[in-house]
Amino acid sequence: MIIDCRIYTFKVGAVPRFIELFEAEGMAVQKRILGNFIGMYRHETGPVNQVIHMWGYDDMNERARRRAECAADPEFQAYVKKARDMITDQDIRILIPTGGSPDHSKPR
Repeated sequence: MIIDCRIYTFKVGAVPRFIELFEAEGMAVQKRILGNFIGMYRHETGPVNQVIHMWGYDDMNERARRRAECAADPEFQAYVKKARDMITDQDIRILIPTGGSPDHSKPR
């Protein structure tokens, strides 16, 4: 399993609005299409204008297929259009677990 770790940096003060938008309009469509939602996190200290999404996939092929399906979905496109104005930067990383990592491959 791999983890798609997406770190978004927002305009000052936009994190609470983004979380509200994600929960109201973005989470359901992404969970339906992308599947294994590991979680969304924010910083308590440090870069407090960041939010981190983590999604689990069996491999890069599954990730590519699901991400393409999500990008083509009209409900997701409408959500992204609203969220985009709040985001100043994004950093996407693919995390590969080590042998001792917990198994996050089962949907929650």
